[in-house]
Amino acid sequence: MQQCTHTDQIQDVQPSADGCQDCLNTGDTWVNLRECLSCGQVGCCDSSKNKHATRHFHESGHPIVQSFEPGQDWRWCYVDEILV
Repeated sequence: MQQCTHTDQIQDVQPSADGCQDCLNTGDTWVNLRECLSCGQVGCCDSSKNKHATRHFHESGHPIVQSFEPGQDWRWCYVDEILV
C-alpha cells in the first residue's frame, strides 16, 4: 500500500481566510474549500472553476491540503496522489 512521504511538511497553520483567499480578492465564487497544511492558504477545490487550491500547490510545492468544509475530516497529498 502506498504511503504519503510528505507528512513531515504538515505545520500547525492558521487559515488565511474564511473562504477561498483568491476568490474573495476577485469577488468570485467557489464550490468547496481546501486548506494548505504547510502555510494555511485557503483555496477552492477542483470542482470550482478557478481551482485555486491546486494552483497554490503548483506554485508553492506545498504537498498536503485538508478539507476546509464543516463535517469533513480528510487530507490529500498532491504529490503522492493519495489520502493522508
